[in-house]
Amino acid sequence: MQITEEVSSEYKQTDTEMSTAPAPAPANENVQAVMLKSIVLDPEWFNGSQTKFEDWWRGIQLYLKSNRVMETNERITAILAHLRGGVVGIYVQKKLDELNEELGTQDWNDFIKEIKTTFSNKTKVVNAEWKIESFKQRKKNTTDFMIEFNVLAIKADTDELYAIFFLKKNVQ
Repeated sequence: MQITEEVSSEYKQTDTEMSTAPAPAPANENVQAVMLKSIVLDPEWFNGSQTKFEDWWRGIQLYLKSNRVMETNERITAILAHLRGGVVGIYVQKKLDELNEELGTQDWNDFIKEIKTTFSNKTKVVNAEWKIESFKQRKKNTTDFMIEFNVLAIKADTDELYAIFFLKKNVQ
């Protein structure tokens, strides 16, 4: 009888401890976060090579998203931390000085525009402009043609009316 009472009191104590313990985080969210982080690699350092900017920029955006870096200052800091060497190093120092002087938050959209203007490959834009003007559907599947056309329109940084004009002109 005494053994039964001891075991019973141990179960009651365990039940009490379990009821006061914090509920574990949903396993599904933790697994998703770990999987997302494991499939998105830390982007390489960007050294200022304009031919590599587009791929690096895509990688850094995925990295920020997967690590849930949402605050503007944190995003800018993470991007600046991935810029190394030469002209890029000078740019980083200039931005750090600006951020320290302002003691505030820079506008995210202004930062994106600035970094793209400074480091993107301008010849890709010119080439895309030229290609979109002469891009024909010919015997391509309509879906494939539209995907390629939209990519060219984005790369050429065209406005909507300009893109519609060439879309009408180039569809056969």
